[in-house]
Amino acid sequence: MFFEDLEYKGKIIPQTILGYGPFMAELYYGHRSRLYLDDLYNNPQNISDVIQEAYKYGVRAINLVNDDNLLKAYDLAVDAGCDMKVIATIGKSDIDYLNPNYEVAKEVDWDDDIELFSSYDCPLMLVDEFLTDAYDWKLTSKILNRINDSGSLSGLVTAFPSRTSDLLSDNLDMNLFDFYMIPYNSLSYMMDISAFNASQRQEFIDKIKSLNKKIIATRILAAGVLKPKEAFTFYQNVDFVDAICMGVAKISEVQEDFELLNKY
Repeated sequence: MFFEDLEYKGKIIPQTILGYGPFMAELYYGHRSRLYLDDLYNNPQNISDVIQEAYKYGVRAINLVNDDNLLKAYDLAVDAGCDMKVIATIGKSDIDYLNPNYEVAKEVDWDDDIELFSSYDCPLMLVDEFLTDAYDWKLTSKILNRINDSGSLSGLVTAFPSRTSDLLSDNLDMNLFDFYMIPYNSLSYMMDISAFNASQRQEFIDKIKSLNKKIIATRILAAGVLKPKEAFTFYQNVDFVDAICMGVAKISEVQEDFELLNKY
């Protein structure tokens, strides 16, 4: 499951993408964020070791942002023989994830990010969630146009898949982008949905399908709340997701998670 390549508009997008969340010690990991800061973010070689192990298990794409430590780790992995597609997130800012200031997020130098990742094997660039969810549609359109001009495919990331999806078609030219990254898991964890019974889940699925975009699901393990077996079993019955983006923090997690994923 999710170990094939998606071919779209002349680009190849591997269906399993290694996420950057643990590498960047994102705050939504709670107390583990501090551990990830010391063990991973401040030690690019450790990140590189995880990337290299994921590559051994068949992972052929990685989600990157413009961060010196993360890019150093990726370069080390490349030097060690990892040949991965880069799925770039454009415009990631250094604001508090738990209490985001969207106006500050909009000040990020997203144009520099596009220029940077244009030099990578980068078939797809995604607008960061804090830009998408700021609902400054003029700015979002400008970034998408710039990505398209760079030669990469473009997409959006959202932390609010229900609310943002309701707004897209009325506020944005839907022809500007092809991919949509959303959090999706059986618990509706880190999704803007208070409950997730069968009828609510189907309503959400219908909403996402109606956008007619290629869907990348993230937070499929609910930031570690779900065990891999629980998450992958749930995804056996998911037919609207084209690719997944999944973070791992240790070599042992790589071995457990991706070996298991290969069996589904």
